[in-house]
Amino acid sequence: MDEPTPRRRSTLREYFEALLIAAVFLGFTNTFVVKTFFIPSGSMEDTLLIGDHLFVNRFVFAPAPTAFERTLLPVRLPKRGDIVIFRSPEKPTVDLVKRCIGLPGDTIQIVDKRLFVNGERVEDEGLALYRDPRTFPNRPTLPEEYRLRDQFGPFRVPDGEYFFLGDNRDRSYDSRFWGTVPEHYLKGRAFVIYWSWAGGTSDGTWRGWGQRLRDLLRTVAGFLPDTRWSRTFRLVR
Repeated sequence: MDEPTPRRRSTLREYFEALLIAAVFLGFTNTFVVKTFFIPSGSMEDTLLIGDHLFVNRFVFAPAPTAFERTLLPVRLPKRGDIVIFRSPEKPTVDLVKRCIGLPGDTIQIVDKRLFVNGERVEDEGLALYRDPRTFPNRPTLPEEYRLRDQFGPFRVPDGEYFFLGDNRDRSYDSRFWGTVPEHYLKGRAFVIYWSWAGGTSDGTWRGWGQRLRDLLRTVAGFLPDTRWSRTFRLVR
Protein backbone atom coordinates (compact mmCIF):
# COMPACT_ATOMS: atom_id res chain seq x y z
CA MET A 1 0.00 0.00 0.00
CA ASP A 2 1.34 3.43 -0.96
CA GLU A 3 2.18 5.81 1.88
CA PRO A 4 -0.09 8.85 2.12
CA THR A 5 1.31 12.03 0.55
CA PRO A 6 2.13 14.65 3.21
CA ARG A 7 -0.36 17.48 3.15
CA ARG A 8 1.05 20.62 1.68
CA ARG A 9 1.31 23.63 3.90
CA SER A 10 -1.11 26.33 2.91
CA THR A 11 0.16 29.28 0.91
CA LEU A 12 -1.08 31.59 3.65
CA ARG A 13 1.05 29.81 6.25
CA GLU A 14 4.13 29.97 4.02
CA TYR A 15 3.68 33.72 3.58
CA PHE A 16 3.21 34.15 7.33
CA GLU A 17 6.38 32.23 8.12
CA ALA A 18 8.36 34.18 5.53
CA LEU A 19 7.13 37.50 6.94
CA LEU A 20 7.86 36.36 10.48
CA ILE A 21 11.43 35.40 9.58
CA ALA A 22 11.91 38.73 7.76
CA ALA A 23 10.55 40.65 10.76
CA VAL A 24 12.90 38.84 13.14
CA PHE A 25 15.86 39.47 10.84
CA LEU A 26 15.01 43.17 10.42
CA GLY A 27 14.44 43.55 14.14
CA PHE A 28 17.82 41.98 14.91
CA THR A 29 19.53 44.14 12.27
CA ASN A 30 17.89 47.34 13.50
CA THR A 31 18.83 46.56 17.09
CA PHE A 32 22.43 45.39 16.70
CA VAL A 33 23.77 46.32 13.23
CA VAL A 34 22.06 49.14 11.29
CA LYS A 35 19.40 51.52 12.58
CA THR A 36 17.45 54.22 10.76
CA PHE A 37 17.14 57.76 12.10
CA PHE A 38 15.58 60.97 10.80
CA ILE A 39 16.55 64.59 11.50
CA PRO A 40 13.68 66.55 13.13
CA SER A 41 15.54 69.79 13.92
CA GLY A 42 18.10 72.18 12.48
CA SER A 43 20.79 71.75 15.18
CA MET A 44 23.15 69.97 12.76
CA GLU A 45 22.74 72.27 9.75
CA ASP A 46 24.25 72.48 7.21
CA THR A 47 25.77 69.02 7.64
CA LEU A 48 22.37 67.41 8.24
CA LEU A 49 19.10 69.03 7.23
CA ILE A 50 15.60 68.63 8.63
CA GLY A 51 14.13 65.66 6.78
CA ASP A 52 17.39 63.79 6.21
CA HIS A 53 16.95 60.06 6.88
CA LEU A 54 20.10 58.24 7.97
CA PHE A 55 21.52 54.78 8.28
CA VAL A 56 23.29 54.42 11.62
CA ASN A 57 26.05 51.89 12.23
CA ARG A 58 25.09 50.39 15.60
CA PHE A 59 27.88 47.83 15.59
CA VAL A 60 30.83 50.21 15.44
CA PHE A 61 30.74 51.22 19.13
CA ALA A 62 30.81 47.75 20.66
CA PRO A 63 31.00 47.80 24.48
CA ALA A 64 34.60 48.07 25.72
CA PRO A 65 36.30 46.64 22.59
CA THR A 66 39.61 44.96 23.33
CA ALA A 67 42.63 45.18 21.05
CA PHE A 68 41.96 41.60 19.90
CA GLU A 69 38.30 42.40 19.07
CA ARG A 70 39.31 45.54 17.17
CA THR A 71 41.67 43.42 15.07
CA LEU A 72 38.97 40.92 14.07
CA LEU A 73 35.86 43.11 14.01
CA PRO A 74 35.08 46.61 12.62
CA VAL A 75 34.52 48.06 16.10
CA ARG A 76 36.19 51.01 17.77
CA LEU A 77 35.72 53.74 20.33
CA PRO A 78 34.21 57.10 19.27
CA LYS A 79 36.57 59.63 17.70
CA ARG A 80 36.50 63.40 17.61
CA GLY A 81 34.45 64.45 14.62
CA ASP A 82 32.14 61.41 14.58
CA ILE A 83 28.45 62.20 14.15
CA VAL A 84 26.81 60.06 16.79
CA ILE A 85 23.27 59.05 17.71
CA PHE A 86 22.79 58.71 21.46
CA ARG A 87 20.17 58.77 24.18
CA SER A 88 19.45 62.19 25.63
CA PRO A 89 20.92 62.59 29.15
CA GLU A 90 17.80 64.58 30.07
CA LYS A 91 15.23 62.29 28.42
CA PRO A 92 16.76 58.83 27.84
CA THR A 93 13.74 57.77 25.74
CA VAL A 94 14.65 60.41 23.14
CA ASP A 95 17.51 59.96 20.66
CA LEU A 96 19.73 62.89 19.66
CA VAL A 97 22.34 63.38 16.95
CA LYS A 98 25.42 65.61 17.44
CA ARG A 99 29.11 65.75 16.58
CA CYS A 100 31.60 64.31 19.05
CA ILE A 101 33.94 67.10 20.15
CA GLY A 102 35.46 65.88 23.41
CA LEU A 103 36.76 62.46 24.44
CA PRO A 104 37.24 61.25 28.03
CA GLY A 105 39.91 63.40 29.69
CA ASP A 106 39.76 66.23 27.11
CA THR A 107 39.47 69.84 28.26
CA ILE A 108 36.87 71.84 26.32
CA GLN A 109 36.71 75.62 26.20
CA ILE A 110 34.78 78.10 24.05
CA VAL A 111 35.95 81.71 23.95
CA ASP A 112 33.95 84.19 21.86
CA LYS A 113 32.54 81.24 19.83
CA ARG A 114 36.04 79.89 19.15
CA LEU A 115 36.44 76.24 20.15
CA PHE A 116 39.52 74.96 21.99
CA VAL A 117 40.28 71.32 22.80
CA ASN A 118 43.15 70.69 25.23
CA GLY A 119 44.26 74.28 24.80
CA GLU A 120 44.49 74.15 21.00
CA ARG A 121 42.17 76.03 18.67
CA VAL A 122 39.94 73.73 16.60
CA GLU A 123 39.66 75.03 13.05
CA ASP A 124 36.11 73.87 12.30
CA GLU A 125 34.95 76.58 9.92
CA GLY A 126 34.13 73.92 7.32
CA LEU A 127 31.77 72.17 9.75
CA ALA A 128 30.45 74.68 12.27
CA LEU A 129 27.78 77.17 11.27
CA TYR A 130 27.34 80.55 13.00
CA ARG A 131 24.23 82.43 11.91
CA ASP A 132 23.98 84.91 14.75
CA PRO A 133 26.52 87.74 14.34
CA ARG A 134 26.22 88.58 18.05
CA THR A 135 28.76 87.26 20.58
CA PHE A 136 27.54 87.27 24.17
CA PRO A 137 29.94 87.82 27.07
CA ASN A 138 30.27 85.58 30.11
CA ARG A 139 28.17 87.63 32.50
CA PRO A 140 26.06 86.08 35.29
CA THR A 141 23.27 88.53 34.49
CA LEU A 142 22.76 86.98 31.05
CA PRO A 143 20.48 83.94 30.57
CA GLU A 144 22.40 80.67 30.43
CA GLU A 145 21.27 79.99 26.85
CA TYR A 146 23.29 83.02 25.67
CA ARG A 147 26.20 83.00 28.11
CA LEU A 148 27.13 79.32 27.69
CA ARG A 149 26.55 79.39 23.97
CA ASP A 150 29.51 81.68 23.25
CA GLN A 151 31.61 81.37 26.43
CA PHE A 152 32.12 77.94 27.98
CA GLY A 153 34.61 76.23 30.26
CA PRO A 154 37.33 75.27 30.62
CA PHE A 155 35.64 71.94 31.31
CA ARG A 156 37.25 68.51 31.66
CA VAL A 157 35.30 65.61 30.13
CA PRO A 158 34.86 62.90 32.80
CA ASP A 159 36.21 59.40 32.25
CA GLY A 160 33.82 57.19 30.28
CA GLU A 161 31.86 60.16 28.90
CA TYR A 162 31.79 62.30 25.74
CA PHE A 163 31.15 65.94 24.88
CA PHE A 164 28.90 66.78 21.90
CA LEU A 165 28.09 69.93 19.94
CA GLY A 166 25.68 70.58 17.11
CA ASP A 167 27.22 71.94 13.91
CA ASN A 168 24.67 74.80 13.93
CA ARG A 169 26.43 76.26 16.97
CA ASP A 170 24.13 79.24 17.54
CA ARG A 171 20.99 77.07 17.36
CA SER A 172 21.98 73.84 19.08
CA TYR A 173 21.00 72.56 22.52
CA ASP A 174 23.94 70.32 23.39
CA SER A 175 26.66 69.46 25.94
CA ARG A 176 27.18 73.14 26.71
CA PHE A 177 23.80 73.07 28.47
CA TRP A 178 23.05 69.49 29.59
CA GLY A 179 26.56 68.10 30.07
CA THR A 180 28.38 65.03 28.81
CA VAL A 181 27.02 61.69 27.58
CA PRO A 182 28.01 58.38 29.22
CA GLU A 183 29.45 55.76 26.89
CA HIS A 184 26.56 53.32 27.43
CA TYR A 185 24.14 55.96 26.03
CA LEU A 186 25.84 55.91 22.61
CA LYS A 187 23.82 54.07 19.95
CA GLY A 188 25.94 54.34 16.83
CA ARG A 189 27.59 56.49 14.18
CA ALA A 190 25.65 58.06 11.32
CA PHE A 191 27.28 57.04 8.04
CA VAL A 192 24.96 57.72 5.08
CA ILE A 193 21.84 59.68 4.11
CA TYR A 194 19.59 57.19 2.33
CA TRP A 195 16.75 59.68 1.73
CA SER A 196 16.28 63.42 2.20
CA TRP A 197 12.75 64.80 2.38
CA ALA A 198 11.97 68.53 2.13
CA GLY A 199 8.23 68.18 2.59
CA GLY A 200 8.06 68.61 6.36
CA THR A 201 9.09 66.10 9.02
CA SER A 202 7.30 65.00 12.16
CA ASP A 203 8.87 65.93 15.48
CA GLY A 204 8.24 62.38 16.69
CA THR A 205 5.27 63.25 18.92
CA TRP A 206 2.44 60.72 18.68
CA ARG A 207 -0.79 62.45 17.61
CA GLY A 208 -2.92 59.44 16.73
CA TRP A 209 -3.45 57.20 13.72
CA GLY A 210 -5.32 59.91 11.83
CA GLN A 211 -2.31 62.21 11.82
CA ARG A 212 -0.03 59.29 10.95
CA LEU A 213 -2.21 58.47 7.93
CA ARG A 214 -2.23 62.11 6.79
CA ASP A 215 1.55 62.26 7.08
CA LEU A 216 1.86 59.07 5.02
CA LEU A 217 -0.44 60.37 2.27
CA ARG A 218 1.43 63.67 2.15
CA THR A 219 4.73 61.82 1.81
CA VAL A 220 3.42 59.61 -1.01
CA ALA A 221 1.99 62.61 -2.90
CA GLY A 222 5.16 64.66 -2.56
CA PHE A 223 7.78 61.92 -2.85
CA LEU A 224 9.09 62.92 -6.27
CA PRO A 225 8.95 66.73 -6.05
CA ASP A 226 9.99 67.02 -2.39
CA THR A 227 12.85 64.53 -2.30
CA ARG A 228 16.29 66.16 -2.22
CA TRP A 229 17.78 63.82 -4.80
CA SER A 230 21.25 65.40 -4.61
CA ARG A 231 21.56 64.27 -0.98
CA THR A 232 20.54 60.66 -1.62
CA PHE A 233 23.25 58.20 -0.48
CA ARG A 234 25.52 61.04 0.61
CA LEU A 235 28.13 59.98 3.18
CA VAL A 236 27.85 61.72 6.54
CA ARG A 237 31.09 63.42 7.57
